[in-house]
Amino acid sequence: MRLGLPNLILLLAAFFAMSITAGVSFGAAPIPFATVWSIVANKLHAGLFPVTWSGGLESIVWDVRFPRVILAVLVGAGLAVSGAVLQALTRNPLADPHLLGVSSGAAFGAILALLHTGLVLGQLTVPLLSFAGALLATAAVALVTRLTRSRSADRLVLSGVAVAFVFTALGNLLIFFGDPRAANAVVFWMLGGLGLAQWQHLIYPTGVLLVCLVVLIIKSRELNALVMGDETAATLGIAVWQFRFLLFVVTALLTGVMVAFSGAIGFIGLMVPHFVRLFVGGDNVRVVPLSAAFGALTLIWADIAARLIMAPQDMPIGIVTGLVGGVAFILILRKS
Repeated sequence: MRLGLPNLILLLAAFFAMSITAGVSFGAAPIPFATVWSIVANKLHAGLFPVTWSGGLESIVWDVRFPRVILAVLVGAGLAVSGAVLQALTRNPLADPHLLGVSSGAAFGAILALLHTGLVLGQLTVPLLSFAGALLATAAVALVTRLTRSRSADRLVLSGVAVAFVFTALGNLLIFFGDPRAANAVVFWMLGGLGLAQWQHLIYPTGVLLVCLVVLIIKSRELNALVMGDETAATLGIAVWQFRFLLFVVTALLTGVMVAFSGAIGFIGLMVPHFVRLFVGGDNVRVVPLSAAFGALTLIWADIAARLIMAPQDMPIGIVTGLVGGVAFILILRKS
């Protein structure tokens, strides 16, 4: 079943508004929807609604939950778009940043910054080293594929899995040699979470997502040509090697920055693009932006589940996405 694009956009817009409201409202201390939007409206334009709530409640809505939901939108969109592009790029439905080792490389860079280098470059240290780790993992996958003379998409995924194990081991080694007190926090961060979201830090993932998303949407028709084969793309005037390199760098940047702010959250990039293709087909002109939208929605609701399952404690969101994603992965394997 496929919906018309205008109807799908309207449905998405309505569901987005409801999901963001639910993301701010639901939690250990539920807050009525009307109160949520009254507080937000007063923050955007003072005095729109009479203040009938406490300062503590206002702080929970504006300083804690709302930036957390915005971060869920950014991370979900970034990981889903990366997965959609990598699946098209490798022509493999099982490709995603987690399986190709990109997330593990990004986590390695973030752990290096958190435990060993310190914030030598200020607030940009963790995102920059996370991006560098993601790019290094991407280069490692390409090198392994070249050394083993593997040209099939399946072998590329296997190379990514091997690289992921290596970078995971290196990250664990950094934790082993790091400060034990800080290591506990890093282990929790590696399971994925959005609890440290702050307004002043959201500018970095927002900027990276917007730039990368614009580039990928502009290049989506060329990505369609690449899906049909390197020879077809070359005959259409696409510089295949340079274009593939650009896509790997963009997806590494997206993944690296998102992992830096949320930890390693798996399977969003695997599940969401498949779900989107059920509605709009395989045209990446539609798949790329809609993957961003559905990825954002998916992570909002995964975060809601993570907060409610063990309330008042927060379950790491990577556990929720891992459980759901593992089932989805099995179903995809059956159809592959």
